[in-house]
This record gives sequence, structure tokens and C-alpha cells, in this order.
Amino acid sequence: MSRPVSIAVPRKGRPLEAALERLAAVGGDDATALADDVSSTLRYEKAITKGHDRDERGVYDRLAAYSDPDGRGPEYTLMRDDREGHPRRIVFDSALIAIDGREVRLVGREEPFRALRTHEFALGFDSADLVLEEIVGLEPEGLSDLSAVNARIDPRDTDVRIATGLGDTVRHTLMATPETLPSGADLDRSFVADYEGPLCISPRYERLVEAVLGTDALERVEFVYPDAGQEEEAAIAETGLGVYLTVTGGTAREHGLVLGEDLFPSETVLMENEAEATRATRSLEIALASGVDTALAPE
Repeated sequence: MSRPVSIAVPRKGRPLEAALERLAAVGGDDATALADDVSSTLRYEKAITKGHDRDERGVYDRLAAYSDPDGRGPEYTLMRDDREGHPRRIVFDSALIAIDGREVRLVGREEPFRALRTHEFALGFDSADLVLEEIVGLEPEGLSDLSAVNARIDPRDTDVRIATGLGDTVRHTLMATPETLPSGADLDRSFVADYEGPLCISPRYERLVEAVLGTDALERVEFVYPDAGQEEEAAIAETGLGVYLTVTGGTAREHGLVLGEDLFPSETVLMENEAEATRATRSLEIALASGVDTALAPE
């Protein structure tokens, strides 16, 4: 069997689960079993880290119990969580799976997107948010979907491009208090373009929001941010207008907010570093982008 094709994947969280689900859709029973195993293990470990569950075994005993001794994986590793006290958390490290007769090695990275940017991998999965935060050019007009992202990436800056989204969609959504929104007005991009005043966002999303709304719409807008430890929805309610992630919008409504336009999907994406692509990685990318198993080309 030829050398495995390596894919960078997140170490934990929704983007890793979305990547595993797509790999399971392509790889069959073994990939499905791996996805179930890794997802259930990491959910359990997250519950322990948050104090929602307990395990009498020490963290190293659990690490040894989870890891596959035959070398195919899954293998796990430890990282320091950013919660108070910085507890050690078990996260995904690596695994080997077979897709249509070819070995594929999944390699955990804290930031797969940056690993592709530095040419460590040809393929990887990560959040679309990171692409908007780091490499999408800011223009007067905003972005509304993934299909327009690649055209905003300067080829002199990076060889990374988005191949497809995985559909695990949480959305960056406009929110406002009823007092901020005039009677009969629509809470959409045109409202922001006519608005003058503070707009509450998470600090890390400043460049993302600029890319999504466009620089013209933000000419008279001042970004403000939640206080330390404050919920974003609560801070938006105090400010009057803001942008934050929604799934159902329940928390926003609990704070008396009106939900407006869904601006952009916060979605896991499959990415390719075009400079590192081979026939094998291109064939694998096509299979993963379509979600249908296809024969992979030889090296």
C-alpha cells in the first residue's frame, strides 16, 4: 500500500465532528466506527473537563485506555484547556483509516488552517471563520456565502483555498433591541449601512464582520465589545445592535433581542493548499467534497 495521504483536522469540537462525519460518509463502516468512537470519547472528556461528569481513573489512565495500541489509532494527547485553572484535557491526535483502498492519516492540529498555510499539509478541515479572520481581503461590498470567498483571497498571500463547506451551519446573525429597530424596519445589511453608532461584536470577529458586512456599511459604525465574562447576547442587549453566532436564537430572545439577517455561515470547511496538491490529494478532495466514495488516483 502506498504512503498515506495526510489530512489536518481539529483536535476537538464541532469542526472535528463535522470532519469525521464527512469522512464516515466517504469511508464506509470503519470510518463510521472511528467517527463514533472519537466523537463519543471527546464529548465524555469535555464533560469531565467542565465538571459535568467524573471518572475515578486519572487522566493518563484514561489516555492509555482510549488509545489504540496497534498504531492505527485513534490516538489521543493532552492539552491545557483555557478554562480557569487550565485543566488538562484529552484531545484527538491521530488515526489511520482506509478510503477505497488508500490509507488516509488524520493528524490533529490546534489550528489546521495555519498548518495548511505553512505548507505542512495539502488538505485539512477547519472553521470558515478563520479564513475570514486572516486571509480574505476587505472590500466595500460584503460577503454572504462561501462561494465568494476564494475570489477574495490574494494568491500572493497564500495558496490555501476552500474546496467545500460541510453544512454544519451556525450563523453570524444580526441582533438588535426593539428600541434600536424602528417600527416596520428590516434588520438586514441595508439597516447597518444606514446606521450610525455602536455595534457589539466579539473582539476576535472584528475583521470577519468587516469582511461580511463590507467596509462601506461600517463607515459610521463603532465596534464595541462585551466585558470580560459577559455573555455576548447580554452585551448586545446593552448596546442595542450587534452580530453574534446563532443556532436557534433562543439565548438572544431570552435577552429581548430581535433576530435579523443571517449574514454568513460559521461552517466547517475542507481546504486545499494548491501548491502541495498531488493526484492522490486531488482525488481525495473530490471524494470528500462530494461526500461520495471515488477511486483515488495513484501517486
